[in-house]
Amino acid sequence: MTIFDPFRVALLLDALSSHVTVGKGMSTEAPAAPQKINLRRPDIMAAVQAQVLSHYRSDLVERIRANGHILSAGDLTIKLAKEFGFCYGVERAIDLAYAARRAYPERRIFLLGEIIHNPEVNDQIRRLGIVTIAGKPGDDEINQLRPEDIVIIPAFGTEVATRRKLEEKGCQFVDTTCGDVMSVWKRVRQYSKESVTSIIHGKAWHEETKATSSQARASGGGHYLVVFTLAETDYVCNYIVKGGNKAEFLEKFKGAYSEGFDPDVHLQSIGVANQTTMLRGETEEVQRRLKSAMSQKYGETELQKHFRFFDTICGATQDRQDALGKLLQDPLNLLLVIGGYNSSNTSHLAEMGEAKLATYFIKNAAKMVSDKVIIHYDQHKHEEIESPNWLPSGKITVGITAGASCPNNLIEDAIRRLFELRGISVQQLLAN
Repeated sequence: MTIFDPFRVALLLDALSSHVTVGKGMSTEAPAAPQKINLRRPDIMAAVQAQVLSHYRSDLVERIRANGHILSAGDLTIKLAKEFGFCYGVERAIDLAYAARRAYPERRIFLLGEIIHNPEVNDQIRRLGIVTIAGKPGDDEINQLRPEDIVIIPAFGTEVATRRKLEEKGCQFVDTTCGDVMSVWKRVRQYSKESVTSIIHGKAWHEETKATSSQARASGGGHYLVVFTLAETDYVCNYIVKGGNKAEFLEKFKGAYSEGFDPDVHLQSIGVANQTTMLRGETEEVQRRLKSAMSQKYGETELQKHFRFFDTICGATQDRQDALGKLLQDPLNLLLVIGGYNSSNTSHLAEMGEAKLATYFIKNAAKMVSDKVIIHYDQHKHEEIESPNWLPSGKITVGITAGASCPNNLIEDAIRRLFELRGISVQQLLAN
């Protein structure tokens, strides 16, 4: 995000008019089917962009970008990955949420879960008076919604049953679902129509994967299975080729398959999809192993009848992974990964760093307590841990990247804190 951009405003106006809909029951005169509501008001969008920029932009980060993504002062050098932070889908989701509040200042507005996986951004959304609700079809919170209420669907989308419930309630809803996510949904629905079971590479507990899984059941007859690791993939492959203990299979993947799923029946024809924020290389390996298993089971000549695959990795996710891969080729003393701990794309950036050098996954600059102590997220323990003596003395180079849901102002805070720990003031930093 940089300066006011009329072209971006025009894009946002198009997004608003296309993604704000009203369900049945908005009034006694409402049409039977949802209709678009036009919010094409330049005054709203200009104000929204100014407000969003004031909350999340960073002059310092833009200066570093312009300087080849490097900043040096004293014996400390910062190297930013070439791609990091907010992607277009995240910016769009945030803009739509801000625009909804500005367009309807007196209306009740609710958000299903989190707009994106970043605590600071979600706090800002709540400060706008937008109330977070769980967003499950049977929840009392949804049952208490009124037709005149506005409900924001987050960037990862929502489950089919939840959306249908909102339509039944007659709520007006602002859909910020990322286009890349909807592309996966389209593929999964197609698999379902063709009686092909969706094997989804992702995290069964993640909001996006839950939403994607529900698309396999949208017409009532489809099936899905979620695999998270290559070890789980190998288990499925072995079952496809050799068969196995069905009760053991169902227990192992409990909570990660569709109602009525039978591995003896529903693994005969499969199509691979994925959570858009997974590592591309890992998803490709999942696909390769499953393809190989189906080839062993049915033969190469029959493979097309039993196996489908479509590349559904998010472009922005891949750009950030590729940029970090290049950054890790430089001589670095350590890497900071900034973002929400429940952000899938950010966690994979941290995994990439951990495989190469000392890496610290932090949600904000306050986690750098001192040059001796840092509090960071351990993905294996699923909790924050404290590490001593993390910042080496002498001349060092620190790499920095951030997930697609991390705003530039938090990246600036981390950069400032690093220099402060070396005795270099913010004033000195900005003067260079």
